[in-house]
Amino acid sequence: MRDVATEAGVSPMTVSNALTGRRPVSARTRQLVMETVERLGYQVNVAARSLRQGRTGVVGIAVPTLDSHYYSQLSHRLVRAFSQAGLATVVEETHASREGELAAFRDSRLNAYDGLVIAALGLTEREINALSREVPVVVLGEQELHQTVDHVSMPNVEGAEAATRLLVERGCRRLAVVGSPPLDDLEGTTIPEGPAFTLRAHGFRHVVRDSGVEATAVHSGVTQAAGAHCARLLLQQPETPDGIFCVTDTLAFGVVRGLADHGVRVPDDVLVVGFDDVEDARYHIPSLSSIAPDHAQLVDQAVQLLNRRIADPSAEPRDVTVGFQLVERESTTRPAERVHE
Repeated sequence: MRDVATEAGVSPMTVSNALTGRRPVSARTRQLVMETVERLGYQVNVAARSLRQGRTGVVGIAVPTLDSHYYSQLSHRLVRAFSQAGLATVVEETHASREGELAAFRDSRLNAYDGLVIAALGLTEREINALSREVPVVVLGEQELHQTVDHVSMPNVEGAEAATRLLVERGCRRLAVVGSPPLDDLEGTTIPEGPAFTLRAHGFRHVVRDSGVEATAVHSGVTQAAGAHCARLLLQQPETPDGIFCVTDTLAFGVVRGLADHGVRVPDDVLVVGFDDVEDARYHIPSLSSIAPDHAQLVDQAVQLLNRRIADPSAEPRDVTVGFQLVERESTTRPAERVHE
């Protein structure tokens, strides 16, 4: 930098300001500095700057898997948002295990990441609280963290209630939820801590209980293949459902396929609604009605909270639940209704 300053006839501080934009310099001076940088082949020593600032400019993103519609899109959005904020990212898969999530924290510490955004499923509140002292963290998930760390969650119960009410309002009287534990296991009025799927099942159960409709639940995994298998299980029941709520869009895609394999048409014979509103939902045949959490708000809050935590480790933790909307598409619109519209 001193060589550039000498060659350009300016101070080293002016060179620094021209390169970083930390303080304004005239357009003419900046052009002179950049031409000198290009001519001399100067490159910023990122390692030295990181040591001086105590920052690496890298954050970690840890998700259960990248082999899913939701988490792959979430990771993409986070990478893009952090890039716009001037931060590089490293994305890791935790395989939804405690060991994988512990490894994400360990890697963040050993590689001196500035912070970590993690979709935590296996760690307890006590573990997350202890690990957050070693690296700034924002948790994405449904744990009740009692405001011990920065936390962004989805509107799971409310979204599931809206999806189920749509099916009831469209005239469905035999409902099923795919991706839920048995409904008898959800007895009680309180909503326990637990995974998003359980919370969404509670939302489904609230509506069917108040509506007086028949309801059942099936669960066989989280993939499209699992959804297709669940569809076959539902078709084996004495009374097949006329409305199905799937706790993820991925399961819904599999359910529609499984129903079609047995000659059952969506939405002619049964209505289907999902949750997450992944991009494929609008292009699926039929296009899938879904609960759309505010993905932009989720990503924006995660980035803002992590940057705030990095800048001020002692800041008061925040707990944010993002909004949602119900997006109606072909899978809950019967042909007669489409003609009428």
